[in-house]
Amino acid sequence: MLEVAVQAARFLAAHATEPIRLGDVADHVGYSPFHLSRIFERHLGLPPGQFLSAHRFQHAKRLLLDSDERIIDVCFAVGFTSIGTFTSRFAASVGVGPREFRRFPDALATEPPRPVSRPGGDRHGGVVTGVAHLSPVAMAALGGSAAVYVGVFSRRAPRGTPVSGALLDDGGGFVLTRIPPGSYWLLAAALPGRADPLGQLLPEQGVSGHSPGPVRVAPTGPPVRRDVHLDLTPSWSAPVVVALPPLACRSARLEKTAAGRTASLASGYAG
Repeated sequence: MLEVAVQAARFLAAHATEPIRLGDVADHVGYSPFHLSRIFERHLGLPPGQFLSAHRFQHAKRLLLDSDERIIDVCFAVGFTSIGTFTSRFAASVGVGPREFRRFPDALATEPPRPVSRPGGDRHGGVVTGVAHLSPVAMAALGGSAAVYVGVFSRRAPRGTPVSGALLDDGGGFVLTRIPPGSYWLLAAALPGRADPLGQLLPEQGVSGHSPGPVRVAPTGPPVRRDVHLDLTPSWSAPVVVALPPLACRSARLEKTAAGRTASLASGYAG
């Protein structure tokens, strides 16, 4: 069944910017849409629709930073027909809207990301600790220097911003704190440490890893220990679309907050 899921994933990745439907993928692999969806999520960790959206948003991120195309043109170029749907889903997956994302290279050039730990929102919450390990092949692909981001997310496929996250120092150890009680996935991604802002926001090679199962956090008790191993990811796999470098850049975070407040004010006046 894994082979079927991978075959479907390759097909989706190759046709991500086209008006593709689940039925098209199901026909390609010879399964019904219902059975394909179950197989796909069981083996790859997310539904086919979210997998397709991740590839579309990754392509949209590249268009936003590599071209001067209008956001509405980017929307249409990656297979969306509604600018409102595109903008809201992009923000939910990447962590910021397309307009804010386009401004990040300037913010990162002014203030490069530095090791930092961002706690969760529950001061009485739990703690997850461990060490991130990169394979030698992954480290070589990153040019010998890696910026490793680790976080806990409510789903196996990371979306938005982590409940608690960190950009690690060279030691690779992490302590994620103030995590509300619940079940989470520990996820990690590595970016080329010596890359310029564009290379940090759009890495050429995917390097990531996750805990083998959910991490259950309780409000009391000792920290939960989970190490995570990172390796190269296949080109067809779901990319990590979360905008990671701004999470460790104070000026970018402030810009994001200001943009969110402006949007809220504008919405209030519009109402």
